[in-house]
Amino acid sequence: MTAITHVKFCTDQPLLKSSLWQTTPVDCPPGSPPFLNAVIGLLPHHDETPESLLAKLQALEKSFGRAPKKVLNEPRPLDLDLIAFGNEIRNSPQLILPHPRAHQRRFVLQPLSEIAPDLVLPGQGKTVAELLAELPPGETVTRI
Repeated sequence: MTAITHVKFCTDQPLLKSSLWQTTPVDCPPGSPPFLNAVIGLLPHHDETPESLLAKLQALEKSFGRAPKKVLNEPRPLDLDLIAFGNEIRNSPQLILPHPRAHQRRFVLQPLSEIAPDLVLPGQGKTVAELLAELPPGETVTRI
């Protein structure tokens, strides 16, 4: 797992990490297996930008065998999404921040509520815990 050494994180602050959650596929091709999801919170280096962090995440995905997708939302060996980067807002072909569907997805909000229930994502008026409580039933999310 040497690829992780290429991702520099500030080590003077503790890393926040959720449990692993098994989740039902959402908007995926028929027959897709359950997914494993987790969320981490970290304090990036002072010179890190959302774009530079995204590039590191994409390099890590590639090192785990991720190939360009052939089908929308197909299962993949590793999928790392940048959900938020402080209060930054982006809307470019390469990056949308905060993640445009994070506030609608139980597989994002459930693990995120474990580490940051009071977080308000940029552009949202409610906390992660409040957004989670308002989601309709449907997705199965089970802590492992």
